[in-house]
Amino acid sequence: MRILVTLLLIFSVQLSSFAQGTDFVILKRGAKQKSQIRYYPGEEITYKSTKINYFVTDIIQNIDQNYIYLSENILSPESITEIDIRDKDRRNGTLRALNVLTLGAGIIFLGAESINSIYHDNEFSISSGVGLASGILLGAGVAMLPLRYKTFKNTGRNKIQLIQMRMD
Repeated sequence: MRILVTLLLIFSVQLSSFAQGTDFVILKRGAKQKSQIRYYPGEEITYKSTKINYFVTDIIQNIDQNYIYLSENILSPESITEIDIRDKDRRNGTLRALNVLTLGAGIIFLGAESINSIYHDNEFSISSGVGLASGILLGAGVAMLPLRYKTFKNTGRNKIQLIQMRMD
């Protein structure tokens, strides 16, 4: 019985810790949740503001209804013009994986053909079909390198919102 009460107490403490909300900054591009990016207190954010015309990296300390408190600055969402999202956007991971896949497939295809030709014919040669296919794969991989999402501009449909989720 003592073990049951202890487990029940531990379980209720864990549930109450999950119920507490946290504040975050949400970058919203349309209504889809897939295109939303969230920044929580303690995370680094790289931004460009109306007063500073270059990117600055800072750590979010706290979030209020109207302001974002950073370790070196205090900003309102309206004063932010751009946010660098290269490392934060999930879609960049998919694009990066697709780049690695196509580049790796082209290299492996060339390597396998060259090793196969050396093994069977005792000389290095690459057939035209394999050369064309691996060239297309390598070209597609190189062409897709600049297709990543780089910045979030706070204009038009794009909005920066401050969300407070507290259970007081």
